[in-house]
Amino acid sequence: MDELIDILKNLHADVDYEKCTALIDDKILDSFDLITMIADIHEKFDVIIPADEIIAQNFNSAKSIYSLIERLLDDEE
Repeated sequence: MDELIDILKNLHADVDYEKCTALIDDKILDSFDLITMIADIHEKFDVIIPADEIIAQNFNSAKSIYSLIERLLDDEE
């Protein structure tokens, strides 16, 4: 989770990612941020996020993003 928080802080250092649950809904993260984050997640976690998984509920909080990463990693095994 710490690696994911580091990725997020590189996008917007002023956000409390531990508590925020509306990163997409509140427009904290925009489409460019998502593209950057997805590329960073691929590099750091070696996981590809399919287009059909790029929905607000998967990216509204650090916890939901990390759950998505874990689920995709489990699917690869």
